[in-house]
Amino acid sequence: MQIHKEGKKIIPVAFFFLAVIDALIYFTLRDYLIFYFLMAGSLFLATLIVFFFRVPQREIEKNKQHILAPADGEIVEIFKVYEKEYFKDERLQVSIFMSVFNVHQNRAPVGGEVSYKHHKRGAYYPAFVKKSSEKNERCSTVFKMNNGTEVMARQIAGTVAQRIVTYKQPGDMVEQGQEYGFIRFGSRVDLFLPADADVHVKMHQKTVGGKTVIASLK
Repeated sequence: MQIHKEGKKIIPVAFFFLAVIDALIYFTLRDYLIFYFLMAGSLFLATLIVFFFRVPQREIEKNKQHILAPADGEIVEIFKVYEKEYFKDERLQVSIFMSVFNVHQNRAPVGGEVSYKHHKRGAYYPAFVKKSSEKNERCSTVFKMNNGTEVMARQIAGTVAQRIVTYKQPGDMVEQGQEYGFIRFGSRVDLFLPADADVHVKMHQKTVGGKTVIASLK
């Protein structure tokens, strides 16, 4: 299993603190039954941290008519909305909630040029609620296809996830399904699509980043 580069920064630090806590537990509680439960919990947490930063190897089937899922997770919203940050017109919003058990690598929904990127500070409401899209800390990235069609993917921080990483900058070229960012410890990604796009997913459907076809373009 490959570990994401963000994990290589976090895992050693997390393991150090877990080791310190485990040492305290050992020297103070080893004669009590609760010691075994706490050590089992520590082992579970260490495994979860490693599991969180996994990077699966996936074959991406590129298609210029398809908009691919930017993240693993669950569809929590599908509706039309007035997007006021960049497009300033009606868009189709499809939102994916990422739990701590999902892969947190974010992938480009379409191929093309990054035409816009903006990171905005904000609150940390639970990522599965609607107001998190407008109120929470977020980073909006617009991908412009060769035919001029633009799709926005907005990474949104949550109550636990308070670290958004976006690797691409305006002017960078990106291939469909290529990694462009990462969100630590559970959050969501909102897609803003052309209003006439044909949606292929349903509410509460599970998505696989770079694999699930969210919609097709007309």
